[in-house]
Amino acid sequence: MPHADFRERHRILIHAPPSVIMAEVEKFRIRDDPVARRALWLRELPGRLLHKARRKTFDLDDFTCLEKPDPLTLAYGLVGAFWEADYGLAACDSPAAFTNNRDRGVCKLLLTFTVTPVSDETSYLTTETLVSCPSPEARRRFAPYWYLIRPVSGLLRRRLLRIIRTRATA
Repeated sequence: MPHADFRERHRILIHAPPSVIMAEVEKFRIRDDPVARRALWLRELPGRLLHKARRKTFDLDDFTCLEKPDPLTLAYGLVGAFWEADYGLAACDSPAAFTNNRDRGVCKLLLTFTVTPVSDETSYLTTETLVSCPSPEARRRFAPYWYLIRPVSGLLRRRLLRIIRTRATA
């Protein structure tokens, strides 16, 4: 992504081989974490009350796998008006659709996972979220949403990392 208006990064040290860690990243789904499920239920409550709910609860399956340039890096993309009750998701079924989306009323979100080996059996797992707002209007609409959800998002990302660490070291 050429620029990010909003960014969040978390990392954790995991005592497991890099390939095991990345395999757990690829298997993880938000629904695996009861705290995340509850947070999403609350996030989606206004949409249900306004009859603008999505058919299914939001999860990583809603993201598009953008690339896996090497065995230790994975990138997912999402395009939408995330502040809307139903996330305002735009069709994005390929890396090209993500890259070529020029709608100035929606934002692009890039979610990356990177495994950085420290030794053969120990690595850092880093997750980073970057959001690009293509217009001042999109930035104005997204900013309050970001500052509202960022503390919960950070908590969920740290939980995600701990869950992956637990699974990778089991």
